[in-house]
Amino acid sequence: SFFLQIVKESQQQHGLRHGDFQRYRGYCSRRLRRLRKTLNFKMGNRHKFTGKKVTEEILSDNRYLLLILMDAERAWSYAMQLKQEANTEPRKRFHLLSRLRKAVKHAEELERLCESNRVDAKTKLEAQAYMAYLTGMLRFEHQEWKAAMEAFNKCKTIYEKLANAFTEEQAVLYNQRVEEISPNIRYCAYNIGDQSAMNELMQMRLRSGGTEGLLAEKLEALITQTRAKQAATMSEVEWRGRTVPVKIDKVRIFLLGLADNEAAIAQAENEETKERLFESLLSECRDAIQAVREDLKPDQKQREHSLENDSGKVSNIQYLHSYLTYIKLSTAIKRNESMAKSLQKALLQQQRSEEDGKRAPRPQDLIRLYDIILQNLVELTQLPGLEEDKNFQKEIGLKTLVYKAYRCFFIAQSYVLVKKWSEALVLYERVLKYAHEVQSGAGAYMNSLKELPDVQDLITQVNAEKYSLQAAAILDANDTHETESPSQVKDGKPLSERFETFCLDPSLVSKQVSLVHFPPGFQPIPCKPLFFDLALNHVAFPPLEDKVEQKAKSGLTGYIKGIFGFKS
Repeated sequence: SFFLQIVKESQQQHGLRHGDFQRYRGYCSRRLRRLRKTLNFKMGNRHKFTGKKVTEEILSDNRYLLLILMDAERAWSYAMQLKQEANTEPRKRFHLLSRLRKAVKHAEELERLCESNRVDAKTKLEAQAYMAYLTGMLRFEHQEWKAAMEAFNKCKTIYEKLANAFTEEQAVLYNQRVEEISPNIRYCAYNIGDQSAMNELMQMRLRSGGTEGLLAEKLEALITQTRAKQAATMSEVEWRGRTVPVKIDKVRIFLLGLADNEAAIAQAENEETKERLFESLLSECRDAIQAVREDLKPDQKQREHSLENDSGKVSNIQYLHSYLTYIKLSTAIKRNESMAKSLQKALLQQQRSEEDGKRAPRPQDLIRLYDIILQNLVELTQLPGLEEDKNFQKEIGLKTLVYKAYRCFFIAQSYVLVKKWSEALVLYERVLKYAHEVQSGAGAYMNSLKELPDVQDLITQVNAEKYSLQAAAILDANDTHETESPSQVKDGKPLSERFETFCLDPSLVSKQVSLVHFPPGFQPIPCKPLFFDLALNHVAFPPLEDKVEQKAKSGLTGYIKGIFGFKS
């Protein structure tokens, strides 16, 4: 049996990936019922409870150990569920401690059973580590720091030995558990009196981008408490030659932690951690700005009006709001620039080795990031209280040119991808124009541009890209002439209309050969003529009067005879 592996797999598949302890507890209950039914180890029937205990004699089946493990896991998950609910209902803390004690009791029984000769050495060590872990959790909740630290250290030692004894795949699991309990050990050491442990805790929190589990709330509360003590001595902040009093505690705490957060971002080991730290810093900054806004609302117009009449400057609270907004926008720019750098690396790697897989990054993604950066810079120029600060406006103007140059460069690259050579060439020239403007205007502002991407590298890259672009355009033009040769033209004309040109058309020997247009198209034909007999108007017919009279006489005489009955 490998207890840690079983526990971790069960937790990840049944709710703990999302912190849903109730779902995991339900899974433990169902699994216990299935195990008891399979092993025929029922605790009585529906009428009577008969308590049964697992003994060494029946350990021939490892599932009996799994039965006790699931009992302990069920009690532990219920305790963690109650811990979440105890934030709003403090009375549940008593129930939480009761369930943790129950989990420790089951773990003790598991450790006792594993001392049997039927159990291998690895399982014995895992049972001891599991028991030490749950004991440490219970002592931690009771705030018995020394006992909790001893238990966690025992657990850590066992898992480290197991990690060294087995393959790398198995060692990953043990090392993860060691990393989970290391902050708990340092927190216990801090409470015992080790002041250096606090710095280590801060480093652990910053490296991971935030803690999880049992320690999370306690550590956050401790950090806030420590900063609050320091904030009591902080009364003002200086920015761009003006000193502003800081009376809001939340803002003091944020400003005190700003340097630590920025240092942690600079030391972040990977992009994912850096992104989490940026988000955490921006979230804290938004909260501080909201606190200033609430203080800014009452009687704002009256105070600003009186101050403007006196000194022509914005109020202190408004200037503090501008400072915090500056921090927020600057952090957002740094975050987007960091994301842009990682995307540029991905683009270079993609060019060197074309690999199929997930959606590859494109220059268009970088254009979007630089658009956001430029928008943030526009907001910076509009901050109240800095309209007359020419140095600040000049710095922002130079930064805007730098990011415009990079944005223009990636727009050009996106045109290169679709073979629009002339547009790309014009945009490369615009990049060089922006870059030379930055170099000519930097002068005394070089220090403020140190953190920005180097435009000289961009100029070098653009010059190289221009030559590559011209070569690609020439090659593409040659390819175009070749494709327009008669041997490769495919314009859909049937064979009957292209007898004059030679074309290797493989479709001519297929079943769907195009020889003529069928059905044929309509063609214009002349209308049926109309004949007009113009001569008839000038023809004189012979007189027929004598013939008409004779016919009339004979006709009348015959009629009279017929009336009177005379018949000839």
